[in-house]
Amino acid sequence: MKKLLLIALAVSAAVTSIAPAEAGQGCGPGFHRGPNNGCRPNRGPAVVAIGVPRIGVFYHGRGYWDGNRYWGHRDRWHGGWRYR
Repeated sequence: MKKLLLIALAVSAAVTSIAPAEAGQGCGPGFHRGPNNGCRPNRGPAVVAIGVPRIGVFYHGRGYWDGNRYWGHRDRWHGGWRYR
């Protein structure tokens, strides 16, 4: 039992002593590690356009915005629009 405990302790010490690799090693300023450990240039900050959807406009992949939710279809109906 003591030998099994000693082996388990030695294995856990060996596993925890392994240092994790750092992503920026060797790439230099302005670069980072990409897939397959290749150096890739950093991109600028992500630009997020925050705006209010306009009513009656079709947004690709979503549908028509009616002010409350997106609808897949709209039709002319009594001088206005009907969303379905």
